Amino acid sequence: MNRPASPATSSEIPRRRSVQPGRFRWLWIALAWLALGLGFLGIVLPGLPTVPFILAASFCAARGSRRLHLWMRRHRQFGPMIRNWEDHGAVSRRAKWLASIMMVLCSLLMGVSPSPLWAWATGSAIMLAVAIWLWRRPEA
Repeated sequence: MNRPASPATSSEIPRRRSVQPGRFRWLWIALAWLALGLGFLGIVLPGLPTVPFILAASFCAARGSRRLHLWMRRHRQFGPMIRNWEDHGAVSRRAKWLASIMMVLCSLLMGVSPSPLWAWATGSAIMLAVAIWLWRRPEA
């Protein structure tokens, strides 16, 4: 017998994201915790991004652990960002500016370092492509 989802959970997690039963569930959970750990490290380590790892952790948790996914969506710091991304594909204007400034700083740092010109050009081109994609995302 199928029961309707309770209002609290149906409004917090979109229906299309559900835990995948089966033998790979443990792998999704392990990847979620690994990405979450790297995301937390990114808070204190310069050069290690936080947001992509937190979003990856949420993606993996949604497929492996409903409880972990709910915790992440309710998290005081990361919850709004995760909900905006999962529900609307949106990125806040503040996050766009911070990411763009960091990419410009990284490009400048690569430009003054003794790295080959092709490495600076390739890295800067990739960062430019990411910035264009990022600014085309809807805002929260």
